Amino acid sequence: MRPATSSTTSWLAAAAAVMVVSGGLVAAQSAPDGENGRYSMTPIPEGVLRLDTRTGTVSTCTKNGAGWACYAVPDERTALDAEIGRLQAEVERLKGQLAAGPTVSGKVDEALPKSDQLKKAEPKAVEGERKIEIPLPSDQDVDRVMSFLEKAWRRLIDMANRVQKDVSGKI
Repeated sequence: MRPATSSTTSWLAAAAAVMVVSGGLVAAQSAPDGENGRYSMTPIPEGVLRLDTRTGTVSTCTKNGAGWACYAVPDERTALDAEIGRLQAEVERLKGQLAAGPTVSGKVDEALPKSDQLKKAEPKAVEGERKIEIPLPSDQDVDRVMSFLEKAWRRLIDMANRVQKDVSGKI
């Protein structure tokens, strides 16, 4: 064996340093994500979906001309919780108003009679006689009947014209 020179010593020192660093990288890569990694990354077509395992915040990370940029994904849960809180406060306020007493003035104890404009008048019996009076149809009723009859007549004429054309075309 020959004696070690300074170049051989520096080469051995560099090799040992590379082995130590490489061993450290292998150890760092084999550590599970739950112990050391704060973020969990999932590839998506636009870039990467990043989950912060400590806070639960989700972000989308995309690469643009200046580099990578991550933007927080809107959290529906936060918006829903805010709306639920607002509605609960409104319910409590309304319950307080109801408990305070009636605030409506001029309240009527009896319901007003309902009038049905489409309801037909009932036939009336004339006193002393057994005759029944039947009310005449309204203008609206007559218009509806006339419209129906016009449509039916037009369809009948159209049908007769088609039959006549079919018969004349075959002869």
